[in-house]
Formats: sequence, structure tokens, C-alpha cells
Amino acid sequence: QVQLQESGPGLVKASRTLSVICTVSGGSVTANDYYWSWIRQPPGKGLEWIASIDHNGGVYYSPSLESRAAIWRDTSKDQFTLHLTPATPEDTAVYYCTGARSLVSARRNAYDYRGQGTQVTVSS
Repeated sequence: QVQLQESGPGLVKASRTLSVICTVSGGSVTANDYYWSWIRQPPGKGLEWIASIDHNGGVYYSPSLESRAAIWRDTSKDQFTLHLTPATPEDTAVYYCTGARSLVSARRNAYDYRGQGTQVTVSS
């Protein structure tokens, strides 16, 4: 069974880099046809898709975050990482990593797998 586990800093100062890592167990970041993604949920708001990376390493970004976001993977560890630079207080949210079978599904937050989430707070 595929399981995802997020890890993050908890607290980040504004203007620094927000970094979160997802570890995939029971599966692989190179698994055919899967899109591994980061989504977030700010306080009192809905889920927002941020970025995805596919099994070939292709990357896709939300237009509203593309200028600040970077996603990549470490195939030796079955991990994928998101950086947001510079971080702003508006980036405060619970960050989730997900796995979906298509980019359309990933963007719609219609995923097959999701981690439990990690709270990241950006202080001004």
C-alpha cells in the first residue's frame, strides 16, 4: 500500500525559503503514469494545487505560484520536494503531498493517495 509522509520546518521567516519534503513508501516516484503533487490549505480556505512532478521528471506549476515554486525528486530516496521562495505570510497553510493518475486529477485535487499534512507557518 502506498503511503505518503510529509516533513517540514513548522515555522519559516518571511523572505526565506519554505521547504517541504514528501517520502513515498510502498511505491515509487518513478511509478508509471503517476503525478506526485503538493497542495495546501490555508486557514479557513479550500485546497490549492501548487505543483506536480510526473514519473519522467516533468514538472508542472500553478500559474499563480510558478514564479516562486520549484519541485523536484530524489529517485534514490523516493522523495519529492517543494520550495517556495521567498516565503510570505500568505503561504501559511497545511501542506499535503498527493499521488494521482493524471495531471488533470492532480490539479483538481482528485488524488489516489495523500499524506496527513504538515503545518507550515510563515512569520513576518
